[in-house]
Amino acid sequence: MRLKAALKGDLKKHMKREYKRAEYAVTRAVGEASDGLKMTMRRQVLSAGLGQRLANTWRDAVYPKGTISTRAAAVVYTRASKIMEGFDQGTTIRSKDGFWLAIPTPNAPKRIMGKKTTPANFEKARGIRLQFVYRRNGPSLLIAKDMQPSYKRQTGELRNFRKASNRTLRTGRGLTSVVMFWLVPQVKMPKHLSFKKEAEKWNGKIPQFILRYWPDE
Repeated sequence: MRLKAALKGDLKKHMKREYKRAEYAVTRAVGEASDGLKMTMRRQVLSAGLGQRLANTWRDAVYPKGTISTRAAAVVYTRASKIMEGFDQGTTIRSKDGFWLAIPTPNAPKRIMGKKTTPANFEKARGIRLQFVYRRNGPSLLIAKDMQPSYKRQTGELRNFRKASNRTLRTGRGLTSVVMFWLVPQVKMPKHLSFKKEAEKWNGKIPQFILRYWPDE
């Protein structure tokens, strides 16, 4: 239909116009596919319970930037590639030292001195030594002894645990031992993401997107 219309008029003019339409259609199609893949990956991250902040690390870019082209291409990527690879491939995580992998319990603070909580920086910040407790069945433990619970004044809700004061140590009142870390040989991350499968699906939609943006006159 397009060739027949061109033969009825100025061929050069019609071909130039048709080429512009092709550039527009291809660029818009590639952009829609890349945006679709990006949003799909963001939804997968949210469904996996990894949070909006991590979901937003998925980005896309269409090239050439700022113009249209029949050779348009797109890149969909994440700024947290190592984390995403773990959930995409079901990676097994082991300790760097080859021994135990320490996982903070809900009793441990989320961050210490602006960094992720580890046994080393916990001991340094609190001025205590964690006690190792081996368990044959289930994870072994790192326990903080002689800790004192801290409660919110308004609600009485448990806030955290702190090192007991000298007075409390003398009286022994309110002292408790708290499990701060679980120790496991390794952790296998669940496979929640499927980037390759989704990329193939959205790539396969590009031809129909091109036809949508490049209709017959």
